[in-house]
Amino acid sequence: MERIKKIITMLENGQHKEALNEYNVVLQSGMPEEKFLLGEELFQYGFLDEARALVENLLNSYPEEGELLILLGEILIEAGEEEEAILVLERISELDVHYAQSLLLMADLYQLQGLYEVCENKLLKAKEILPNEIIIDFALGELYSEQGEVTAALNAYEKVLKETTEVASVNIYARMADLLSASGVFEEALVYYDKALEEKLEINTLFGYAFTALQAGYNRTAIEKFIELKELDPEYHSLYLLLGKAYEREEELENSLRIVQEGIKIDEFNKDLFFYGGQIAAKLGKLPEAEQYLREALVLDPGFTQAVMVLNKLFLQEERFEDVLLLLSDLGLTDDEEPQLLWDSALAYQKLESYSKALDKYESAYTFFKNNETFLQDYGYFLMEEGKTTPAAEIFKQLLAFDPTNSEYLDVLERLGEFEE
Repeated sequence: MERIKKIITMLENGQHKEALNEYNVVLQSGMPEEKFLLGEELFQYGFLDEARALVENLLNSYPEEGELLILLGEILIEAGEEEEAILVLERISELDVHYAQSLLLMADLYQLQGLYEVCENKLLKAKEILPNEIIIDFALGELYSEQGEVTAALNAYEKVLKETTEVASVNIYARMADLLSASGVFEEALVYYDKALEEKLEINTLFGYAFTALQAGYNRTAIEKFIELKELDPEYHSLYLLLGKAYEREEELENSLRIVQEGIKIDEFNKDLFFYGGQIAAKLGKLPEAEQYLREALVLDPGFTQAVMVLNKLFLQEERFEDVLLLLSDLGLTDDEEPQLLWDSALAYQKLESYSKALDKYESAYTFFKNNETFLQDYGYFLMEEGKTTPAAEIFKQLLAFDPTNSEYLDVLERLGEFEE
């Protein structure tokens, strides 16, 4: 098949016009085997229209040839014409040696369309024809895994493991580990991650191991694996936040903050790293640093209400009440977007002696925090200070329901009973 080699060489050398001339000769007068082989080569090189023309030309003479229909189906799939591909594949007879292959191709298409039951039927039918074909067991494992049918997926993968640990560049141990981890079976998942890493050191598998160890509460193991991953690939962005949390769980806050700082150098637009850095810096008592991290998070996402709330907490702690209100104003946030902001605003207005505004915020926040004892204390004492004894008494009655033996609440109610609003 020298002519085919010649055409491919021309394509590789960029001689497209010359290759097209030779291609047309094959299409018009080439031998069937020559057309088929050229069609396969062109398909591999991504010349789908040319490959399709050759195969359809052959099908005019051999309309029921399964190998041709398989190749045409693959070309159509690659071209994104899935429905037409299914129609072509359905033309293959059950007696054809390529019938099982057509079932596998159709199963892939139906799975992509979310037609899982039809996909399963195709795979099980293929399994009847080729009972020892592990690629079918692998496909069933992938299907059941996608559906969340953990036991069925694991059983299918176990059948694959009897023959091999890898299919289509997929580590079966890693697949099973990921599935078990996603299902919350962390201990068993770690066993399979160990096996997967013994087979091949792969960074995504290593990340899965570390993340699962963290979820299982094995913080030191998680730290070791995340550090190993960082040494292999410092650009693996997802590890930094999780490694920081692992250190935090071990009460190594300085290490946690250090890792966050390293992560920010790698991923300077990650608002979650800045936010977490702010939280850790605050725990360490590094309040100016915490404020800077939180403000950076808000630069990246002005609507990041979690960062606003933590920053407000710092401001309230430092008695920077005007800054609480300025923050909301500067970001254009309205406190009805997050109930906690109503409470924060109420406290700030109260401390700034804007009592009518404070009352308005407290009344709005009450809807959300009427079962929050700390809020009710703030609200109740504010009402007392404002001389609103009747509503204050109602709040302290609610507080007493939380803690019936609380002498402070009882004393306040007794005092309030001596006054009239």
